[in-house]
Amino acid sequence: MNWYTFFKRGLFTPAIRVLLRPRVLGREHVPRTGGALVAANHVSGWDTLVVPAMLPRQMTFPAKAELFVARSPVSWVVSRFLKAVDILPMDRAGGRASASSMDVVLDALREGKVVGIFPEGTRSPDGRMYRGRTGVARLALATGVPVVPVGLRNTRPGWRRPVVRFGPPLDFSAYAGAGNDRDVLRHVTDEVMAAIHDLSGQRYVEAYANGVKTALKEGRSIDVVELDRPGQGRVAPPVPGSRS
Repeated sequence: MNWYTFFKRGLFTPAIRVLLRPRVLGREHVPRTGGALVAANHVSGWDTLVVPAMLPRQMTFPAKAELFVARSPVSWVVSRFLKAVDILPMDRAGGRASASSMDVVLDALREGKVVGIFPEGTRSPDGRMYRGRTGVARLALATGVPVVPVGLRNTRPGWRRPVVRFGPPLDFSAYAGAGNDRDVLRHVTDEVMAAIHDLSGQRYVEAYANGVKTALKEGRSIDVVELDRPGQGRVAPPVPGSRS
């Protein structure tokens, strides 16, 4: 038994079960072997704890690279812990550093690991679902791994029990040859978000959460459009090699 397994089974998962009493549905949808992306909505800081605790396999998350730098005794402990449980360092500065960080995530998926991702890129400012970033599509198309959608409810602290619903894996291998086609990346991302939306039951906003958060901080009003579900009104791009 490795350190991660000991920590998860002996401490982490029991603590989450006692503290939050989450209800978990659909864990049979998580592939038992091989790489996979676990994509979830993001409404609370607890999400990053609830999902890996309830997942039947070991899962890793990308985390900002600054957390891996030991500048003090506390940060040394944090950095050692993150490395011990196989969290992936992600450089957010842009350019070559960010590209190299993405390679780390790609390597993990190709090695058969499960990687968790929040396609919205940040927590929802108001409990609604926001537009997904295309990083989830880029990772899925580059590696060919399935995407397991996860719908989270009630993970904000309160009297209601959190609900974690795993959905059937999504296979986008038909678009593997599309490269960086923007229409394909948006379609795949919207399909992932639509599956998460169906599991979470949230209202959907056709806007990026970061933009809304910035506007709120600056005291600006911002007009947003609510749709029935992600991708509404968009036509799926043709599959590469098809005659459509």
